[in-house]
Amino acid sequence: MCRSGTAGHYPGVAVKPSRLEDREPFVTADGSTIRELAGHPTGNAVNQSLAEATVPPGAETEEHFHRTSEEIYLFTRGMGRMRLGDQQGDVRAGDCVVIAPGTPHKLTNPGPEPLVLWCCCAPAYSHEDTVLTGG
Repeated sequence: MCRSGTAGHYPGVAVKPSRLEDREPFVTADGSTIRELAGHPTGNAVNQSLAEATVPPGAETEEHFHRTSEEIYLFTRGMGRMRLGDQQGDVRAGDCVVIAPGTPHKLTNPGPEPLVLWCCCAPAYSHEDTVLTGG
């Protein structure tokens, strides 16, 4: 449940919770499917965003970076591989990765179940801030 205590300061902010099951999934510029709980499309946050992202079995995201957004990934289900700049490593449920602005990154899910993570961006995620690198 994500409640806002600043309804008078942000347009479109509701006091009721934003529920994951009520959010329509959409595909981001990197090819992952997300359901945003807070951010620009939902209209309830101005300076950051929070979304659940899913990388299906056998899929991967496009390598990309964000010009201004810092990201935090918190993995909640599945196992996969992450490339972050020049480094690569395995990720799994319970892992947290911080991604600095300008750092190319990519997720690969070679496993049999979806790789699910929470993604927090500050400033909020936008397609315009995402640069695909082709890597």
